[in-house]
Amino acid sequence: QVQLVESGGGLVHAAGSLRLSCVGSGFTFSRYDMNWYRQVPGKRRERVATATSTGDNIIYPASVKGRFTVARDNAKNTVFLQMTNLKPEDTAVYYCNSEVAFGDYWGQGTQVIVSS
Repeated sequence: QVQLVESGGGLVHAAGSLRLSCVGSGFTFSRYDMNWYRQVPGKRRERVATATSTGDNIIYPASVKGRFTVARDNAKNTVFLQMTNLKPEDTAVYYCNSEVAFGDYWGQGTQVIVSS
């Protein structure tokens, strides 16, 4: 079955960096777009980035452009979210997501806390 497992979250001071990883299994990883979302309690889940199956790397929120990058390693079935110059407003649970075949799959999430 499809599984997505995130790692790399934690507590970091403002201006610090973190790299999140998401390992996919149970599907042909290279064929599917891989997304990163984040969610703050009480707010809607926000799409942060997409690493497409065709090699495009897209960052969505203006608030993180220039600070976050997304990349994938198909040989390792892994997608990364590199976050630099982190700000307290980046505090959230970060989720990996992919729409595989006719299903919408999510990881369990990894918590990122940025202290001021």
